[in-house]
Amino acid sequence: MINKSSYFSFIVLTISFLTSCIGDDFVFDEVEPMVVITSNLQTLALGTTFQIEAKYLDNVGAEQVLPKNWTSSASDIISVDQSGLITALNAGQSVITAELILDDMILEDQITVTVAEETTQSSNARTGVIESTSSYRLEGNFSLEKVGENLVLDIDETYQTTSALPGLYIYLTNNRNSNSGALEIGEVTVFSGAHSYTLPDDVGINDYQYLLYYCKPFSVKVGDGQFEN
Repeated sequence: MINKSSYFSFIVLTISFLTSCIGDDFVFDEVEPMVVITSNLQTLALGTTFQIEAKYLDNVGAEQVLPKNWTSSASDIISVDQSGLITALNAGQSVITAELILDDMILEDQITVTVAEETTQSSNARTGVIESTSSYRLEGNFSLEKVGENLVLDIDETYQTTSALPGLYIYLTNNRNSNSGALEIGEVTVFSGAHSYTLPDDVGINDYQYLLYYCKPFSVKVGDGQFEN
């Protein structure tokens, strides 16, 4: 038989925790849909081809496979077909655009490619700032970059959070409001200072737009950070 007093105390404790955790925030799961070019190509060798990849992310950050319209700003320098396959024809530079028209929305992303002696991809790190979206302390800077053959998420020495939260987890996601469909990196075990995570081999540097901190047992967001580049 359930002890009503104990059950009521548990409910009050849970509500108190959630209220403290989310403060005055009201969380919506929807985000702005977008098209994202995930290839990080910088230069393309003359006479060669390269497959540019792009994703359409819907209003909950989930990938939906829809055809894109591909264009080149200088088709005499770099041509592109409707699968995103580009060909380097002459020396110079071109902006490659992936576009998707949905109802009254035009979504697009672009990448600038230079025809050169060899094909190279950018090794630039993507960076961002962690910010709390709750009453709990959460702050710091982060970066995502290739280190040898590994993709590494670095949290720098400015990072601070609390160990008071039960089941705080970190994710990479395309929906900053939910851990649904996100890549779970793991439970937070470091609460201050620099540390890093090596990501799975199949994760690309441009696959995700946000870093998310999530209170997993209570399904409550604690903070996030957007990749700025």
